[in-house]
Amino acid sequence: MPLRSWKPSVVAGRALDEQVVDTHWDAIVIGTGIGGGLAGRRLAESGLSVLFVEKGPLGYRTESQDLRADVDDYSARHMRGFWPTKVEVRLDGGRPQQFYAPIGSGVGGTSVFYAAAAERPERHDMETVGAMRHPTGGWPVGYDAFSPYFDQAAELLSIRGDGDPVSGLPAPCLTAPPLRVAEMALFEDLRRAGLNPYRSHEALRRVPGCADCLGRKCPLPCKMDGRSAGVEPAMETGRVTLLADASVEELIESGGRITQVRVRRAGRDMLLSGQVVVLAAGALHSPRILLASTGTHAAGCANSSGWVGRGLMFHLSEMLALWPRRGQPAAGATRTVAFRDLYAHEGKRLGLVQSMGVAADAGQIAGYLKERIAQTGLRRIPGIRWLATLVARAGAVVFGKATVFVGVLEDLPYYENRVLRHAEDQDVPLIEYRLNAELLERRALFRRVIRNRLGRWRTLLLGFGPALNYGHSCGTLRFGTDPTTSVLDANCKAHDLDNLYVADASFLPTSMGVNPSLTIAANALRVADVIVARHQAERRKAV
Repeated sequence: MPLRSWKPSVVAGRALDEQVVDTHWDAIVIGTGIGGGLAGRRLAESGLSVLFVEKGPLGYRTESQDLRADVDDYSARHMRGFWPTKVEVRLDGGRPQQFYAPIGSGVGGTSVFYAAAAERPERHDMETVGAMRHPTGGWPVGYDAFSPYFDQAAELLSIRGDGDPVSGLPAPCLTAPPLRVAEMALFEDLRRAGLNPYRSHEALRRVPGCADCLGRKCPLPCKMDGRSAGVEPAMETGRVTLLADASVEELIESGGRITQVRVRRAGRDMLLSGQVVVLAAGALHSPRILLASTGTHAAGCANSSGWVGRGLMFHLSEMLALWPRRGQPAAGATRTVAFRDLYAHEGKRLGLVQSMGVAADAGQIAGYLKERIAQTGLRRIPGIRWLATLVARAGAVVFGKATVFVGVLEDLPYYENRVLRHAEDQDVPLIEYRLNAELLERRALFRRVIRNRLGRWRTLLLGFGPALNYGHSCGTLRFGTDPTTSVLDANCKAHDLDNLYVADASFLPTSMGVNPSLTIAANALRVADVIVARHQAERRKAV
């Protein structure tokens, strides 16, 4: 039955609980984000019985919701599909900071709130290419093996956009809608600056009534995410059951296999069993489930290497406001533009620059200028804050609204950067992270290159210190060929266990210079195909 026709009261019944406990599933998929959703769909469409286990609520298909940090009540956050607690971050050994990160918890996970950016990485993200040495020596699975899965994921996600002339990035099979006049002017301005802009790759079906609700939960089946492209089509096969409001407390191991999954739901514990377990709870949550599973090993399940939770990476976000040339219309809030001219520079790994879908007005720019002034000796000059407001207003009158861009700076894996279980509240991700010197050097280079390429424009960098993108966590269950320095093998199966696979951003050994969504989706399909082939081989052997 399609998810959009389900009612929460149906999935809350004891009959469902009894059904999921009494069934031995071909696959239990923990998490329904972009990785779990697409892996579960591929498994179900290949004939396997699948149980989705989701910590968050089922929610309502017609719901429209922003991912907000100002909702502070646990139940209210849970009901809206937000991760219900704050994260705790210990940055550079400083005092712990607690805040709400942009993390979802419900059917579709964080992906139902994402901005539908689904960019393909480049070959040097995975391999050494000429003088671009890969920092890890290369992924255990190379670009050519991933390439067909990028194509499949792009089709399932209905990705639209253009190819990039700089990198040779292929265009998706679907064309994007025509540009507005102001957007065409922005493209022309970027070309005048010597750059090579292209249409961003977006996972949008553009159904009638599409409101471009990027960065928020949409009631239409337009934005392709873990729910709309994964769980809903999977449900339509009739081989899938969804268990929402179910918190995975522990994976129970015996004889080198996961034999049971202990889930807590409505105040009761349930023991689930399946031939294969696919962990896709997200890079902050999947490792914490393994670290909590200490029934066999005190250090946690699948953790003989000691790398579970380690190698945590985020992208650094470099924000800049870009005004049109005088006399040109302002593009304002648009998501259509990206360029890769700065993806790598002089052998250094930098990243994609893309428009964010927001505009900067006079008030925002004035606020930025005042913040910057407050950090310098200029703050002692009488009337300086008033002058900043006047400058910002004058700029808005002359040039209009600026388009806000973001540079996606690649992060690299370090052993000391990790996510842990919190001693007091197991729902709180505890993050320990240090800004490595080489990352700060690349950030300074990225900012310098941006200024050099756009400096003669009306451009303003909108950042002070390094800004970690907590919505792009990855790398905490890295895959590799060496069991002493990785958690998963090349097929994303745990080195230590015969039937535990991972299909979320945890597997990434490096963060790449693009948004991770398409790579997560492609890998989820790849992992699902491995499981299907194994399932079919075991069935033939049993006959």
